Amino acid sequence: MSKYIDGFVVPVPKDNIEAYRAMSAKASAIWKDHGALEYIEAVGDDLDAKEMTSFTTLAGTSPEETVVFAYIVYESREHRDAVNAKVMEDPRMKESCPSQTGQEMPFDWKRMAYGGFKAIVEA
Repeated sequence: MSKYIDGFVVPVPKDNIEAYRAMSAKASAIWKDHGALEYIEAVGDDLDAKEMTSFTTLAGTSPEETVVFAYIVYESREHRDAVNAKVMEDPRMKESCPSQTGQEMPFDWKRMAYGGFKAIVEA
């Protein structure tokens, strides 16, 4: 059975990277506690693609923004659905999520790209 991945591309203001990292660190613990196999959030470092679409172009970033590429790995889509249901019910999500606490989000979540992916190659 192949793994299932939730993938994200998130434009984040460079000045908000630390706040984003802190929010993501809390989220990663919650996902892992509920069974996610892997949780990765990575900030752009080498984004000048030549002869192809760059992540900055794809995400529509301004010069004041960078891109965060993130993914969460699960055993299967069914496992993903079960883990995410538990995550959404976890009180820590409500306590740590800026939108739930009234704090400002460190990024514009409406500009985040998200999708679920079935693995076709695993090495």
